[in-house]
Amino acid sequence: MAAVADIWHPAWHLGHAGHVPDGLTAARTLEAFHERTPARVADTTVAEVDGRVAGFIMVVGDEVEQVFVDPALHGAGVAAPLLAEAERQVAAAGYAEAWLAVVTGNARARRFYEKHGWRDGGDLPYEVTAGGERYVSPCRRYVKRVR
Repeated sequence: MAAVADIWHPAWHLGHAGHVPDGLTAARTLEAFHERTPARVADTTVAEVDGRVAGFIMVVGDEVEQVFVDPALHGAGVAAPLLAEAERQVAAAGYAEAWLAVVTGNARARRFYEKHGWRDGGDLPYEVTAGGERYVSPCRRYVKRVR
């Protein structure tokens, strides 16, 4: 799971810095991502390119919690198959609709999801805990019918 954390950290910062509370950005250290990943093994699926982890998804119930690709591979076609796999997992779990949270200011991610048939379902103040503090990130709830 170290490879997942090593992707998650820079990719998270690329999409979130400047769009979430500063304290949350500061708490999202590489060490914090390494601490978080072991507990997520069961809900993580990875994509590999040339034998190394290139991106991953984390799916819990009907929520696609994480979709991240190594920033060095953005635009290389890794994200679309990962997203399709997340949708498949949500449908296989018996849900008709998948949802995910996108930070409002992350225009790149929002365009990506919309290109793949997701729609903006409205405001979603997403609460997270990091470094022992609670933060509310301004997000949009994106949804897609999967069955």
